[in-house]
Amino acid sequence: MRGTGRILLIEDDAGIRDTLAEILACEGYQVDEARDGAEGLARVGAGRPDLIVLDLVMPVMNGQQFLARLRADAATRDIPVVLMTGSPGSARALSDVAAVLPKPFGLDRLMEAVRRFGPRS
Repeated sequence: MRGTGRILLIEDDAGIRDTLAEILACEGYQVDEARDGAEGLARVGAGRPDLIVLDLVMPVMNGQQFLARLRADAATRDIPVVLMTGSPGSARALSDVAAVLPKPFGLDRLMEAVRRFGPRS
């Protein structure tokens, strides 16, 4: 089943970001990209995504800081977030995410989370 809707992908590693964006686009999603949390907040401000796929460890504004800002705003606090991290232990403190994907993860796990928590057709 092909997806529909808008996903914001926030990842500082260009190779991972490009690969995941291409996969999600091939699955039918509109994908917006950001290199860090600050850029991600600007993208959210420009248009509300249906789902955010967020890296935890990034420069400028990390995933935890981004998530705190996102949840502090009544207009964005209910956007589902799938968190990607190479440090799953540090992600345990974040209880307000839909799912945590420990890196490295299989694409099947990513797509399962996107279909479960993402935009509905």
